Amino acid sequence: MSEEKLKITIKTLYGFEKAVQQELQELGYHDPEILNRAVRITGAWRDVYYLNLYLRTGLVVLVELAAFSFKDKDDLYAQAKKINWVSLFDKGKTFAIKGAIFSDVFTNTQFPQLLIKDAIVDQFREQTGDRPNIDAKNPQVSIDVYISGKNCVLSLNTTGAPLYKRGYRTETGPAPLNEVAAAGLLYLSGWDRKSTFIDPMCGSGTLVIEAALLAAGIPANIERRHYAFKNLLNFDRELWEGIYEAAPKKPVKLDFSIIASDIDQIVVTKAKRNIRALPVSRCVQFVMGDFEDLKIPEGNGVLITNPPYGERMGEEIEALYARLGDWFKHELAGYECWVISSNEDALKSVALKPSRKMKIFNGSLECSFRNYSIYEGSKKKIQQEE
Repeated sequence: MSEEKLKITIKTLYGFEKAVQQELQELGYHDPEILNRAVRITGAWRDVYYLNLYLRTGLVVLVELAAFSFKDKDDLYAQAKKINWVSLFDKGKTFAIKGAIFSDVFTNTQFPQLLIKDAIVDQFREQTGDRPNIDAKNPQVSIDVYISGKNCVLSLNTTGAPLYKRGYRTETGPAPLNEVAAAGLLYLSGWDRKSTFIDPMCGSGTLVIEAALLAAGIPANIERRHYAFKNLLNFDRELWEGIYEAAPKKPVKLDFSIIASDIDQIVVTKAKRNIRALPVSRCVQFVMGDFEDLKIPEGNGVLITNPPYGERMGEEIEALYARLGDWFKHELAGYECWVISSNEDALKSVALKPSRKMKIFNGSLECSFRNYSIYEGSKKKIQQEE
C-alpha cells in the first residue's frame, strides 16, 4: 500500500450518500464519487485517520487493497493469496472477512469469504509457520469483500465497529435513531447551524447532541477510543496523535438555541447523561413536557423529529401525527419542519403538503423524511394533503 493515492471508500446508510458527499466537500475533499450506499475519494493514510475521527455521516472507512476479475473459486483463492497479508497485520491479531456477494459463481454467499480466509491463513502458515485466529464478532482486523459477478474488490476496514458507535451514548430510549442517521438528517435538512434547532420528541437526545457537535465544529467521534487501523502493522501512532490533539475539544457556547423536549422524564434524563461528558453539554436546553407546551423562539429555525412509528399504537399514532401537523401550522411559522417515519398512514395524518420527500433507512426500516415549510404572514399557504 503506497502512502499516497489510496482508494478510500466511505460506506453509509441508504439515502445518505449526498450527505456524505457534502460533508467530504466541507472537509476539503474535491469531487467525491457517489456509489451505492457509499462515497469514494483518493487520499493518504493521514486522510484515513482524519476521516475516522471527523466523519459524522459515514459508517466505515475502507482502504482498497486489490480489485480483480476471477474465473472460478480456485482463481478467487489464488488472486486473494497474491495480496501481501503478512505485511498488513501481525499473526497475533484476530481477523474476519465480511462483505456483500452478488454472483452466480457461488450458491453459498459465505463460500467466497471462506476462500479468502483460507488464502490469508495459508499465506501466514507458509511465511511464518503460524496463523492468526478468526473472531467473527469482534475482530481486530476486518477485511471487506465485495463481489459482483466475477469481479472482486478487497479492502481493509480501517474503522472496525461502525462509526455510529461514537463513545458518548451510554443510554438509549425505545427505537433510537443511530448517530450516523441523525447526522445525515441534519445535512439533508440544510440546517445552517446558526439558527434555532428543535427536536420536540428527543428520546435519548441523539439528534440534538449531533446538532450541537456539528454547530460547534467538534468531531463527532471525539470520545471514541477504538479504531481498527490501530491494529495494522503500518499504524503511525505519532501521526494519529497529532491529528487527535489538533482536533477542537474545548467546551463551547453557541449563540442560538438547541432545544430538546420529550414527554418522558426517563428519556430526558438519559439524554442529559449522554451529553454530560461532551464539550457541548451546555449547548442544549432540555425540557420535559408535551411538544404542544414548548415555547418556540421567534424567527427562523429548523425542527427535525423522529416520532414513534407506532405500528402497535393503532389510531393513537395517527392522532399524535395530526396534533403534530396542527402544532406546526399554528406555532412554527418561519420554521422548516422535518419528520422521519416508516408509517405512511400516520404521515398522512400530519395533513400538510410536504415540500420535499426523501426515502432513507433508519436501521432496517424504510422511512420517509419529509419537509414541511411553514410560511408566515402573507406567504401563509398551508396546503392540505389529499
